[in-house]
Amino acid sequence: MTELKVLGACPLDCPDGCSWVVTVRDGEAVELRGNPDHPYTRGALCTKVNRWLERASQPDRILYPLRRVGRKGEGRFERITWDEALDEIAGRLHRIIEEHGGQAIWPYWGTGTLGYLQGLEGFAGRRLFNALGASGHDANICSAAGTTGLRYTIGRGGGMDPEDLAHARLIILWGSNPLTSGHHVWTFVQAARRAGAYLVAIDPVLTRSAAQADEHLAPLPGTDAALALGLLNVVVGLGAQDKEFLERHTLGWPRFRERIEEFTPSRAAAVTGVPEEAIVALGERIARTRPTAIRATQGVQRHAGGGSALRTLACVPGVTGDWARRGGGLSFSTSGHARLNRRALFRDDLYTGGPRRVLSMSRLGEALLEADDPPVQALFVIAANPVGSTPHQNRVREGLSRDDLFTVVLEQFPTDTADYADIVLPATMQHEHADLHEGYGHLYLAWNEPAVAPPGECLSTTETFRRLALRMGLDDPALQDSDERLAEQALASGHPYLEGITLDRLRKEGFVRLAVPDPFLPYAEGFPTPSGKLEFVSRRAAGAGLDPVAGYTPPAEVTDPERAARYPLALISAASHHFLNTVFGNNEELRRRSGDGPSLRMHPVDAAARGLESGRRVRVHNDRGEFEAVLDVTDRVRPGVVATSKGHWAKFSGGANANSVVNEHDTDLGGGPTFHDTRVEVEPR
Repeated sequence: MTELKVLGACPLDCPDGCSWVVTVRDGEAVELRGNPDHPYTRGALCTKVNRWLERASQPDRILYPLRRVGRKGEGRFERITWDEALDEIAGRLHRIIEEHGGQAIWPYWGTGTLGYLQGLEGFAGRRLFNALGASGHDANICSAAGTTGLRYTIGRGGGMDPEDLAHARLIILWGSNPLTSGHHVWTFVQAARRAGAYLVAIDPVLTRSAAQADEHLAPLPGTDAALALGLLNVVVGLGAQDKEFLERHTLGWPRFRERIEEFTPSRAAAVTGVPEEAIVALGERIARTRPTAIRATQGVQRHAGGGSALRTLACVPGVTGDWARRGGGLSFSTSGHARLNRRALFRDDLYTGGPRRVLSMSRLGEALLEADDPPVQALFVIAANPVGSTPHQNRVREGLSRDDLFTVVLEQFPTDTADYADIVLPATMQHEHADLHEGYGHLYLAWNEPAVAPPGECLSTTETFRRLALRMGLDDPALQDSDERLAEQALASGHPYLEGITLDRLRKEGFVRLAVPDPFLPYAEGFPTPSGKLEFVSRRAAGAGLDPVAGYTPPAEVTDPERAARYPLALISAASHHFLNTVFGNNEELRRRSGDGPSLRMHPVDAAARGLESGRRVRVHNDRGEFEAVLDVTDRVRPGVVATSKGHWAKFSGGANANSVVNEHDTDLGGGPTFHDTRVEVEPR
């Protein structure tokens, strides 16, 4: 018997990017555990990833290429060979290019893996699609709004080192529920609390994390920027702004101060629904507590004013000077600090078409049904399940049902989206292929070494596209680069944060911290903005036709009185504790733990007005669609708001999930989706 310990990393859409160790006996993966040597993830995996190897051996795993034999959406397929699959794909693509041009092809990357080789960070296969002249893909579904807002204020999306939360004296979890989504940061939150820090949660729902906080404020969804301005009104009213930091390191303070003065605590209370006395009390606490850290993650920017919300939240430590203090600032993402060479991976110089059309992943239904010149004729779905994950589920289904649309899905399981494919290609899982990763919630890179051979005829995404390039007759050597060669190119950016980090070192050590100073205070002495300062007033924003002054942009539906009259409840569809997006949505045990379908939390006042009780099956609906849920009457959600969780597969949930009622609407900045800007009504099923 031979036994190996193979170092790797979790590929999923979570800030923690856990380091793990796979135990292999005689070629079989028999155990997967967190790597105890990683300074951030420290050997702990989440309740989801602990079932990784169980998931890899589920009986519904796709192991061979498949061709559709039923109607689109039925999920009926026959097994074919790889040669047959590649021949059919190559033939269809050649005909589409001849008739419509390369931009009729849409490579649709999702967040099923964030790898630089196999997944979203490197847009796996982008070289091939460049060579075909395909349309571009705007991967906007996760953090586009917030990242864009932060760029206007501080120059990039990367914020403070989350490990430095341990040094904060006041921590505000703003629209962030780390005990469900990225629980390793809780170690540093708890270290701060043991040293006397105060913890505040700002969230419309009393989440697992909010229940552990010292204080919870529940604003109306999408009104966070108004609340931030109200808090700053208190800070400035007390004269607690950091005058030296404002003078040395900010631009446009007088105009931003005028904006702050507009949002008195009483006005902020009227907009947000948070009691005025709570706003004053927290504002006073911020005024007297240094350092203050804000942890704001993706949920807070999924509404029509989401970009402005992060833009304004980043201003708070600019007013208090906390960007210059260890343990202070804003923690949204760290991915802006990992400066890998994406250009070398993408090879956009291989692009063969004219002006590139870019299609939005969160407007999939619209693009499939309305795009022309040319219409989308071929869709490649890579590490994505858009039927379960994107807005306006019914329009997405309608678009995928088009008879003239050729859809290829690279998948591991028969998802709701795979049911609409013409060809399904069997994809490897993380412990079966090589990949390079960063965590967007810490400052470490990781190498994932393949631990075992893939089952059946599964291929990695990189190998799939290498083979397809050959079948298409494309002979550029770059299209055949090995995984190791791709990783070396990504690491060779020349940025000082990557100094000393090589593929050989990563393979030996498993993970390496970015070569950043210790402590890492990225904006203590300046910002990567045009002015070199934090920009309360942005000329770039003005040039884009936006308000140059950071401020509050209302949500589109939540504060619309006409919409509220028709659909009086604002819906939050936040991350599930048991699924990661729709990954694990077919695991029987995790489905059982989740209640085998969506639940809906509703305040007792709203339930009484509708004659509803806990345990009742209800219909959640608006003019876009509906889904079923089991009602949970609880004061853990504020009046006027109902809450469910995302990630449920429609085929296991009565045919629809929460995205059936979400609109294809863009955020104010970055073109992101507006999942939490949705109004519904609820009635008995």
